[in-house]
Amino acid sequence: MRPVGPRAQDVSPARAVADRMAEAARSWLDQLDQGQRRVAIGAVPAGDASDAERLRWFYTPTDHGGLTMHQQRPAQQRAAMRLVASGLSTPAYVTVATVMGMENVLDQAEGFVARFDRERGRDPGLYYLRVFGEPGGAAPWGWRFGGHHVSLNNLVVGGEVVATTPCFLGADPAVSPLLGGAALRPLAQVEDLARDLARSLPPELAARAVLLDRAPSDLVTANRSRIEPGDRVIPLSGIWRAGFPDPDEQAKLQATSDAIDAAAGYDDADHGVLAYTAAPKGVPALELDGAQREMLRLLLGTYLGRVPDGVSPLDRYRDDVALDAVHFAWAGPTEPRAPHYYRLQGPRLLVEWDNTQRDANHAHSVWRDPTADFGLDVLAVHRAAHH
Repeated sequence: MRPVGPRAQDVSPARAVADRMAEAARSWLDQLDQGQRRVAIGAVPAGDASDAERLRWFYTPTDHGGLTMHQQRPAQQRAAMRLVASGLSTPAYVTVATVMGMENVLDQAEGFVARFDRERGRDPGLYYLRVFGEPGGAAPWGWRFGGHHVSLNNLVVGGEVVATTPCFLGADPAVSPLLGGAALRPLAQVEDLARDLARSLPPELAARAVLLDRAPSDLVTANRSRIEPGDRVIPLSGIWRAGFPDPDEQAKLQATSDAIDAAAGYDDADHGVLAYTAAPKGVPALELDGAQREMLRLLLGTYLGRVPDGVSPLDRYRDDVALDAVHFAWAGPTEPRAPHYYRLQGPRLLVEWDNTQRDANHAHSVWRDPTADFGLDVLAVHRAAHH
């Protein structure tokens, strides 16, 4: 329970967010029956081999692990979404809710056909929630929420939120028509701010920022639990929990994956140019002018502003020295509606975006901390101190 009275002012923002998460998680778990709880609860976060399931994450419409919305009654679903909201800013929660609902839009775009060896391939009910450990207890605990184009990962240690990455949001379609000629673009600013920045660069900086004139087929670091130098794009067929029992469905997935890779047209040398490296690629903010630096700060906000202010590192980049170290890199044309990719990288920061599939109408965006995703750094210290 959060303190009241004189002690309330001593609660850190990260603890206040953790308290809200714990209250929401306990409320959700208390409404579940024993069968549901067996699926909804995972192992205590430990940062060792027992933690392998918590470190799995996906952004494809595969089994993300946990209790799906389908498996819950309406009141339980409401409690689940309350927990999801506790780890997000209001704009991010609206975006997540929109992305979930867009499964219906994608289903129509694909002709309402069965896909992926299940009754409904594009399904707003196939979003999974799992709590790891005991919410609010003395031991570390966390929770994960994910489904197609959403992956949220949170860890609490010592009563404070210590990790909120990997944090993934996507949109398919990236642009959809609305009445009156308007357009639904859940990740509009995530795309447009980066393009504006790329197009604003003078030729000498653009020559260094644009790594290749063609975009890769997907995020370079993909859904790896740990990022390592040399990481390259993983084919779509590899970003699934398991293959399909139906060989025809597996063949369809493989064919789709092969077609996406072929459309990118990358050879081994191209993959080498875009491969992840510990030393950032592209142009540092140090070399940007004032307007470009402000665009970069706003762009960072579309990622770091996904979580509540109390746990967001966004304020760090108000410091010019911290911003100076952030590098911006791009691949592909800078014209609107062309397939493209960009990366932001600096100390404890990796952001990736791609909008290449479906004729550049299928977007992915991820915020990661290469040294501390899933709170593995904090868990290592905790384990050393308590074991």
